[in-house]
Amino acid sequence: MDEIVNKVEQSGLIQVDLLDYLPKNNELVPFDFAPLLWEGLVLKEKDFRSFIKDHDWEQYRNKVVYLFCSTDAILPSWSFLLANAKLVGIAKTTVVGNEADAKQVALIQAIQSLDLEQFRDGKLIVKGCSDLPDPNNAMMAFFSRVQTVCNSIMFGEPCSTVPIYKKPKV
Repeated sequence: MDEIVNKVEQSGLIQVDLLDYLPKNNELVPFDFAPLLWEGLVLKEKDFRSFIKDHDWEQYRNKVVYLFCSTDAILPSWSFLLANAKLVGIAKTTVVGNEADAKQVALIQAIQSLDLEQFRDGKLIVKGCSDLPDPNNAMMAFFSRVQTVCNSIMFGEPCSTVPIYKKPKV
């Protein structure tokens, strides 16, 4: 009986799953303004400043923090800015929005900080099926980032790829 040979592995193709760059759930931390609202409606500046001063911000160290309000209250812009001012230098990043927004921003940041040497002159296959939030933005960011250094980029699975980019021959 002949040995089964993994031709994809032997081909030198670099398989990339952008899901690998997505932050883990324990890195995503919500900051809900709702408990800080007076009568569930209004954020009072004086009370909020007191909260900001006394709150334990260290719990957000190296986390992706998303600021939101779980009620229909309309928050002033300064509320997000005050919270963010305390998170600068502590949180990995801060996002106004929901968890999906935070994942999207963190993923794009991870892609933008990739070491491109691992892809230099490579033939990439970027996995097509994924549970990414808004995969098109992540794919565009990744392709734009690596296209400058790799020889080719394909999209899909090793058994069925769509060629996206091939470095021109000089």
